[in-house]
Amino acid sequence: MKKVLAVAAAAIVVAGAATYALPRTAAADGLLTSLTQDTADLTQASAISWGNCPAPPVGVQVDPRQSCGKLKVPLDYRRPHGKQVTIGVSRIPATHQATKRGILMVNPGGPGSEGLNWPSSVAQQTSGPVLASYDLIGFDPRGVGRSDPVTCGLTADELLPPTPYPGPDGSIAGNVAEARSVARRCAAESGDLLPYLTTANTARDMDRIRQSLGQRKISYLGSSYGTYLGAVYATLFPRHADRFVLDSAVDPRRVWHDQFATRSQGVADRFPDFAKYAAEHPGETGFGNTPQAVKAAYLKLAASLDARPIAVPETTTTLNGDLLRYLTTALLGQSDEAFPMLAQTWRAGAGLAAGDASEEEIAWLQQLLPSAGASAGVSPGVPADNTIAAAYAVACDDVSWPRDIKTYARAVAADRKAHPLTAGAPATVWPCAFWPSTPIEPAVKITDRGERNIMILQNERDPNTPLATGKGMHKALGNRSALVTVNAGGHLVYGHHGAAACATDAANLFLISGKLPDRNVHCS
Repeated sequence: MKKVLAVAAAAIVVAGAATYALPRTAAADGLLTSLTQDTADLTQASAISWGNCPAPPVGVQVDPRQSCGKLKVPLDYRRPHGKQVTIGVSRIPATHQATKRGILMVNPGGPGSEGLNWPSSVAQQTSGPVLASYDLIGFDPRGVGRSDPVTCGLTADELLPPTPYPGPDGSIAGNVAEARSVARRCAAESGDLLPYLTTANTARDMDRIRQSLGQRKISYLGSSYGTYLGAVYATLFPRHADRFVLDSAVDPRRVWHDQFATRSQGVADRFPDFAKYAAEHPGETGFGNTPQAVKAAYLKLAASLDARPIAVPETTTTLNGDLLRYLTTALLGQSDEAFPMLAQTWRAGAGLAAGDASEEEIAWLQQLLPSAGASAGVSPGVPADNTIAAAYAVACDDVSWPRDIKTYARAVAADRKAHPLTAGAPATVWPCAFWPSTPIEPAVKITDRGERNIMILQNERDPNTPLATGKGMHKALGNRSALVTVNAGGHLVYGHHGAAACATDAANLFLISGKLPDRNVHCS
């Protein structure tokens, strides 16, 4: 249970992308080209010494075959011989070393999610032939986990929910004050590292890992934010990109605020799946026997918790409307198997609001809340706010965000009107509006130039990276990619059951044989 909810908590934060990139100029494009060439030509990446892995986050099981090591990379690739930072790397060797075809680098998403132990998770999800063909390579992106983690000094209260919600009346005044404060604290706590925590630099780190492993090419399996990271790598290093699978894709033309805002539509697309379930199982929720009644009851409960938040007994957490919305969105990001958990969460919230919550309902919330916080997936010894601090850093460093607060106020007002389920949260202001530095280079422009070697997997009703953003990635990559859509809800496709098994099989076939479908595929 805790593992499921830790994944849910991470997923809600990470799905994203937007369109506030710096203007592209010939000089800027030349800088990108030179940085890429510098990295490609540098052969000074030292070999990684493999040993035992550090202690993982609570609830994460590490495959006994997994080993870990460290690699030094430039903080600033414009100064490759300057200050170096540490990247934590992991490996599960292919089961058939004599016949393996290479390495499969994996990334769980984010930005801000730890990836060091992701090979252990992928090893449970993938097929025997894939495990025989590839060494699974994981890593903590720069600024994350065991890779010189950043912090903004955020408090426990600021990590649940991990990202801001407008006030019950739609005001963003509280968000603006918090964003200013967080931006100042991020600069004070991690200012020397912050400007260099970019997706492009993480892609360059990936190429350093490739070099250190003595590989001419890498294959790749990236989820959520990891799809954007993979597309950036395939753009900067097309000669070194082999077979790439992008699971639940962001739209590279929307990075970052616009992508985060698409979650309102994503939740609207996904919510009817649960409303139908709840209506068919009224005894589990007591929220009505039609989807319309379920939705109305949910909105009423959220509003009542906005007006009168309730302390969860024997915890330091207060359940308000925003926390209920966050937990709902996080659990909607799971497969349909999580619907009973969501029903129990609603029932417990309604019991608290009515003052008659049962011991079982209170115990459920006491179990749920620690697993749903942003610190749940953080390794021992790493700052508790690392996931969110790193997410802010990448989102703010990749592209410039609007500085005009009226832009966000208008966006929130429109979003709340169109999508009441999410109350305007996906469109509100982040610390990026007050970030102390500007992007050190333009965002990488994802195009259709390159080999046709990328597969995109996409659920049709994904609350975090909606179908439209998966299609946006496919459009940006053009003929380089094939799109596999799945008639299913929830965030992430690879390794899941039901209709998603068709997509997983297609991805495994591609990784093993290199066979990319001639046309897009639909899994029903």
